[in-house]
Amino acid sequence: MGGRGSMARCLCRGAGALSSPSPALVAPFSGDSMLGLRGPRLPRAGVLLLLLLLRLLLLLPAARVPRLAAYKPVIVVHGLFDSSYSFRHLLEYINETHPGTAVTVLDLFDGRESLRPLWEQVEGFREAVAPIMAEAPQGVHLICYSQGGLVCRALLSVMDEHNVDSFISLSSPQMGQYGDTDYLKWLFPTSMRSNLYRICYSPWGQEFSICNYWHDPHHDDLYLNASSFLALINGERDHPNATAWRKNFLRVGRMVLIGGPDDGVITPWQSSFFGFYDSNETVLEMEEQPVYLRDSFGLKTLLARGAIVRCPMAGIAHTAWHSNQTLYETCIEPWLS
Repeated sequence: MGGRGSMARCLCRGAGALSSPSPALVAPFSGDSMLGLRGPRLPRAGVLLLLLLLRLLLLLPAARVPRLAAYKPVIVVHGLFDSSYSFRHLLEYINETHPGTAVTVLDLFDGRESLRPLWEQVEGFREAVAPIMAEAPQGVHLICYSQGGLVCRALLSVMDEHNVDSFISLSSPQMGQYGDTDYLKWLFPTSMRSNLYRICYSPWGQEFSICNYWHDPHHDDLYLNASSFLALINGERDHPNATAWRKNFLRVGRMVLIGGPDDGVITPWQSSFFGFYDSNETVLEMEEQPVYLRDSFGLKTLLARGAIVRCPMAGIAHTAWHSNQTLYETCIEPWLS
């Protein structure tokens, strides 16, 4: 608008200067005279009419420029004790690099409500994301932080018609958690990680979200029998929905795994990449895990088709993953198509 207006003002000033034109000023409008040939001159009134028409043409609305294809909607799922406010920096980064993107930070199970059993949370988030997916036939992106990464992986398993293009797992304990953290000390002040299995692998312990993915490598049999969430979405325990869940999970376009050695909460930090401890607390990488080797929920298939992206980054603490701009530009922004 500013450029077009300045051109119009310039022409108006030119038209004023020609209100009493001399033959020398009018002559250039005769094409033959410009070639040095004699010919009829355009009448003075014709010059003014031509300038008026030109001015009107400049004031007409510009033709619409076809819009580029819109970015896919982004859905953000928070972690333990978080809320939507925690993601204000991430929203700024997305708006800067992908203006016009519809971003929804789901404001469910905030704060202490995030301790609710994970299957209850999955159902709540499922009701929230389904309408967003329905209105985005081109697909959506999921950015899921910490505990939210497990909620999102469960969503990919149980939603028959999900259309997730990129599932971005941001420092999430995908193979479980086995470490003393401030969160655990607050929840279970009298229990250390070595005996927390006595609580987490009980029926009432499974009523806490963190116990749903507590994975004690020294009590694997108890984990397999008692885990009502992680052992199921990992396909480590047989259940009637295993085949359907695997098929649903493999609908995802790609899975981006993000984490790092300075996280300070996810233990081991390699759990963000589907690595985990063996019984000697030696970390086995994803390709050495039984769930990968058996391809129990589609992990091996996903890697074989080149749909797993691993983005490790050092120097980032657990609470800073969603606010670190370098991390965003390196590991998240490239996948927000």
